[in-house]
Amino acid sequence: MYVCEIFKSIQGESTYAGLPCVFVRLSGCNLRCTWCDTTYARGSDEAIELPTDEVLRRVLEFGCSLVEITGGEPLLQEEARELASKLLSSGYTVLVETNGSVPLAGLDEEVIKIVDVKGPSSGHAGSFLVENLRHIGPEDELKFVIGNREDYEAAKGFLEEMLRGRTEKVLFAPVRPGLHPKELAEWILKDGLRVRLQLQLHAYIWPNERGR
Repeated sequence: MYVCEIFKSIQGESTYAGLPCVFVRLSGCNLRCTWCDTTYARGSDEAIELPTDEVLRRVLEFGCSLVEITGGEPLLQEEARELASKLLSSGYTVLVETNGSVPLAGLDEEVIKIVDVKGPSSGHAGSFLVENLRHIGPEDELKFVIGNREDYEAAKGFLEEMLRGRTEKVLFAPVRPGLHPKELAEWILKDGLRVRLQLQLHAYIWPNERGR
């Protein structure tokens, strides 16, 4: 598999925010979001090719029970599914963060999926595969990156029309620095949405520092 980086940090996003976590960032992405904060993982220029067992060995060395497979878009590589299963078999809690445009089929049911739904400001509105909703369960999470009011309204519409109780773990994350968290917080409160305002903890602790 093509790996961009493997590192240990504080989980900055999702309902697991604040916990120590090992990140396996795979290379390659099929989208080019306007606000992407990991553009260096889009291609394979900086990637190293490793077998899944070697990735597993490197993760083991960190001695941390929480692991996230991310990208880029990790599910473009079929080996990501194999790695997730091997990590689960080794006793890890496994998160997979995906952009929602690639099928979730084939992932072990115990994997916790953090699935993006892209809004208009990303440049990829409509890229979410509706069939992926069949694979979203109560422990999985949906993430909406909000850059402006149009994104917010699109996210609200998705929740009202599509979610249908599959999970209550819904994340609204303001684009940094495009949308001030206070403004997004006020929209959420005014509309009484049952969603979690998500700030990127790692971006506040280690601003613009790669591998964090």
